[in-house]
Amino acid sequence: MIKRENILKRIRPFYENELIKVLIGLRRSGKSVLLHQIMDELLQAGVKKEQIIYMNFEDFQYSSITNAQQLYEYICDKRQNEEKYYLFFDEIQMVSEFERSINSFRATWDVSIFMTGSNSKLLSGELATVLSGRYITFRVMPFSFQEACEMRKIKTPDENDLTEYMNWGGMPQRFSMHGESEVRTFLQDLYNSVVLRDIVQRAGARDVDLLNRIMEYLMANPSQTFSSQGILKYFKSVDRDVSTQTLYNYLDHIQTSLIVSKARRYDIRGRKILTTLDKYYLTDLGLGRIHNSGYKLEMGALLENVVYNELLSRGYEVYVGKLPGGEVDFVALKNGKKEYYQVTYYLYDQKVIDREFGAYASIPDNYPKYVISMDKMDFSREGIIHLNALKFLLEK
Repeated sequence: MIKRENILKRIRPFYENELIKVLIGLRRSGKSVLLHQIMDELLQAGVKKEQIIYMNFEDFQYSSITNAQQLYEYICDKRQNEEKYYLFFDEIQMVSEFERSINSFRATWDVSIFMTGSNSKLLSGELATVLSGRYITFRVMPFSFQEACEMRKIKTPDENDLTEYMNWGGMPQRFSMHGESEVRTFLQDLYNSVVLRDIVQRAGARDVDLLNRIMEYLMANPSQTFSSQGILKYFKSVDRDVSTQTLYNYLDHIQTSLIVSKARRYDIRGRKILTTLDKYYLTDLGLGRIHNSGYKLEMGALLENVVYNELLSRGYEVYVGKLPGGEVDFVALKNGKKEYYQVTYYLYDQKVIDREFGAYASIPDNYPKYVISMDKMDFSREGIIHLNALKFLLEK
């Protein structure tokens, strides 16, 4: 497995910090491997093996630990001295009220705590109250295009390699498989695991057929502005009567499972987040291909999805930019700085060039503005930077 330097470099400053380090990501996106890489770095830095405690709650050996009291007693039994301990809890959401024992460890011992979960609401409700201000969150994405090329040992990636990535995504395990059939089976099993375990069993979304149909709609329309009326019309066309409230409840369950991400709209002029006409992006494009039998290679939409995920991987907050009479694909925020991105597959003609670069015409500020496409020729103009998609995705 490759070393995931892009996210490790963001976590390292907190290795010794008392803040609880929370890694959330889609099931099988590499969170467990990342924890092991952190443990390896701690050992290399001189931490004693005995001071590291790791528990994976999907491992049957920990199946008897189901609540906060049992977790507390187990860790107390493992703690042999007053030295600093490093506690790693993988898929911690399997333990009910785990936040109470976690907070006790943090408040009374010298510890550094790391934990992972496959649910975006891991840090909501009671947990947010108990641990308020005492944790920091890191989003773990499937492999980026750069990481995928590293796994495939491709030194000079080309457009065909990017197409392969857009077809089959970046779930780490798929790179150890041979043949399309094996990859399809893996992705189908992953999808079923997310739907049945994380959404149906845990979230209580009982109508599996409705859930699958909503997923199919989202996967057939990545990077498109979402309209509740549009999807309700779709259901009516297939003889399903679905209320708006039910639709949004199921969308919330889907987003919580991290199989898709929602990009909210950002009013660039008013500098505020809007609450309507969001966009949904697939966390891994391979899942879109495997679930949607009518999947079409709309390359511009797929590249936009890849760029969105890349920005998330780099630690940005990403929004869809709203302007009077138009929009900018992405407003990316990080460390108090702002960047704008337009994405198109190719700048085919002057009309497309004018459309993509012209999207910035009514933005009065001087923050960096980019247009990303597959073109190798540099079309930069009027302070707007044109980036080749391959070079952008392969940036260190």
